[in-house]
Amino acid sequence: MNHLRRRTVLKLPLLAPPVAALSQAPRAMAAPPGRWSTDRAHRWFRGQGWLVGANYITSNAINQLEMFQKATFDPQRIDGELRIARSIGMNTVRVFLHDQLWTQDRVGFQRRLGQFVDIAAKYGIKPLLVFFDSCWDPLPRSGPQRAPRPGVHNSGWVQSPGAERLGDRRYRQVLQEYVIRIITQFRNDERVLAWDLWNEPDNPAAVYKEVERADKPALVAELLPQVFRWARSVDPVQPLTTGVWEGEWGDRSKRSEMAGIQLELADVLSFHSYDDPAGFENRINELQPWGRPLMCTEYLARTEGSTIEGVLPVAHRRRVGAYTWGLVAGKTQTFLPWDSWDRPYDKQPPREWFHDLVFPDGRPYRRSEIDTIRKLTESG
Repeated sequence: MNHLRRRTVLKLPLLAPPVAALSQAPRAMAAPPGRWSTDRAHRWFRGQGWLVGANYITSNAINQLEMFQKATFDPQRIDGELRIARSIGMNTVRVFLHDQLWTQDRVGFQRRLGQFVDIAAKYGIKPLLVFFDSCWDPLPRSGPQRAPRPGVHNSGWVQSPGAERLGDRRYRQVLQEYVIRIITQFRNDERVLAWDLWNEPDNPAAVYKEVERADKPALVAELLPQVFRWARSVDPVQPLTTGVWEGEWGDRSKRSEMAGIQLELADVLSFHSYDDPAGFENRINELQPWGRPLMCTEYLARTEGSTIEGVLPVAHRRRVGAYTWGLVAGKTQTFLPWDSWDRPYDKQPPREWFHDLVFPDGRPYRRSEIDTIRKLTESG
């Protein structure tokens, strides 16, 4: 989600023990269920068919908050854009939630999330729902969101829970309740694909370094196993995951501690790769020895060599789920490259889109990409 050249491996401290789940939640007084067996994970994965989708946010929303807050939630637009996703051949979308959606309007947020799942199900699309995120702005604020910075990639995306709450021990119970209540809402609902508990947990958010917490990696390393424990206390029918995104994964001696946490706890392994096709396949090879199903939950960076025509056939051949970053070009401006933070494209956009697949009216940016997705998904 962030600029690859700015990514650095962060060494993290040993984990603290997880806290207990809320006493009023399902199974909270008993030991939570453990990690899925590899057999169960593969049975689940085979039952989904080949997963092909996109990271999705409505084209008129700058971030997770604007997508789901009452004043800006747009079910009509969601319906139209998920119709486009289905017409392309997609059967899943990855969608980001936020803890402040829960704290500002719990009942309303759960209602709107239920409505979103209903719309997705109408088109045979299963959401992969993301709880927390370490990318971009560390200071989220609910309510009206700022306008995009002209010519800048993803200029309004916000972290969850954010710098002010991440180290607040009293707020942990709010986060715990948020996770447990949302999963409980869908714990037996197979229209929801899976739960992605934390996006790029050790991402340093370099473009916000002046307000980013230096201790974020240590705090997340302590908190992430607790989030897995909270989620498992509900015992949902869906698997849990969190995507590894940089560094080396195959060699234990070179693997970051955060990546080790993620790979040891996830039921189904997920990863991010903005590499060219050969690099993408190398990432698959690094994770294959774990013996679990694989999903690439972020790819597509055309000018970096990560393309639909190059990467998706590899994912199809290796039976790896694959999600492009972006569906409809919109307010996030992720059709602009990462380097727009250094050199905004406010006068003229680059000729080559970075992420995203279609214009707001549904026209494909590149017809050959849509043809490739349809051909591969139709072949099963």
